[in-house]
Amino acid sequence: MKQFLKKFIGSRSFYGMVLMVAMPMLLQNGITNFVNLLDNIMVGRVGTEQMSGVSISNQLTFIHNLCIFGGLAGASIYSAQFFGRGDHDGVRNAFRMKLIVAFIIEVIFITGFAVFGDKFISLYLTEGDTTGDTAATLMYGRRYLNIMLFGLLPFAVSQCYATSLRETGQTMLPMKAGIAAVCVNLVGNWILIYGKLGAPALGAAGAAVATAFSRVVEAAIVVIWTHRHSVQHPFIKNAYRHFRVPKKLVLMICKKGAPMLANETLWSTGLAVMNQCYSVRGLVAVAALNINSTIYNLFNVVFLAFGSAISIISGNLLGAEKFDEARDTVRKITAFSFALCIVVGGIMALTSLFVPKLYNTTHEVRALARGLILVSAIWVPMHGLSTASYFTLRSGGRTFITFLFDCGTVWVLSIPLAFCLSRFTDLPMLSMFTICQVVEVPKVILGIVLVVKGIWVRNIVKTLD
Repeated sequence: MKQFLKKFIGSRSFYGMVLMVAMPMLLQNGITNFVNLLDNIMVGRVGTEQMSGVSISNQLTFIHNLCIFGGLAGASIYSAQFFGRGDHDGVRNAFRMKLIVAFIIEVIFITGFAVFGDKFISLYLTEGDTTGDTAATLMYGRRYLNIMLFGLLPFAVSQCYATSLRETGQTMLPMKAGIAAVCVNLVGNWILIYGKLGAPALGAAGAAVATAFSRVVEAAIVVIWTHRHSVQHPFIKNAYRHFRVPKKLVLMICKKGAPMLANETLWSTGLAVMNQCYSVRGLVAVAALNINSTIYNLFNVVFLAFGSAISIISGNLLGAEKFDEARDTVRKITAFSFALCIVVGGIMALTSLFVPKLYNTTHEVRALARGLILVSAIWVPMHGLSTASYFTLRSGGRTFITFLFDCGTVWVLSIPLAFCLSRFTDLPMLSMFTICQVVEVPKVILGIVLVVKGIWVRNIVKTLD
């Protein structure tokens, strides 16, 4: 028993160090997603069509957001290890690569959404649906997406800065900027959705205006603060003098980053495809999934924050070639995250009793949402384990393996299963959703095996010397 505790339980100082890294991200994302829940309820009280239109558009912007995360991930791996060995020039070049990649992604997405937005939204609308007005849903979704285009670039810029700050030890500022942004978003939603303080009642469009503006506020805070504190964060000094990055580093970042970008792109697109499969069951399914995903996102911040902490702490240790310490750290953080996820799953299950009642929608939508939340809550611990494995493998630069591990299971297992169940069976939505969650089991087993084997334990930045 003592050996078990020593292997999986850390000291008080260890958890203090982990929480110093994880808590700012957990609080920032937790507050953000809580405000998103309030926003969702605000729009949901206007009507099912507006809620569904916003939900569909948010699935599209979700793909954009994850592409940004994936596009920056390759440079982030090197940035964390460069900082671990005290190489500020290396961190600066990694930051420049983030800006270049982010700009390319923005051009693609803004153009694609502006030209093909209607067609993308229409994929989620079933003709002849007897619950709700599909034409109105399309109109609200299109209007929301058009306004959200103005918030995409500020989001990308803030992520370039925030990830670099976290990788160089500053986790508080991104959290503070995120909190400021969600406060602006919440107040803006209250004013613009319902027409308070003399403003027009814009409904779903008001939610988009508030969200886009909050992205601008967040980016402004992070950018201005970073440049004013260049002494503490030398990587920002002369960062814009030129955008030349050593060819060898570019090739290495592209080699590691391409699978990460492909993974996030295909994984997020895969989730959108799965939701499209579910949407065959009508606007009831679309609305209920929207409620479930909003609640789930509020609680998944726990394992995402600790997964990110694994990536940062392990990356720093690997860069300093403290391999045994990296192994021990990953094992203990993973165990801690799993234990927290069990508690979080229980709390999430309790929310199914009252959250759906807050929406101004039909009894059928509320009942389905309640069932989806319960199923999602049961699987939270499993998602926590797979996320910890993903970030561990990523910290050692095993990006192609993470691509197969994360994205492969979605496209090879989940999507074919969801497609067949939705098109060739009469299974109700809840049964279909439950069956598709079982795919997480082989993913978790594979992740644990790969982490235990230690294929991620390596220093990848010394190859650049």
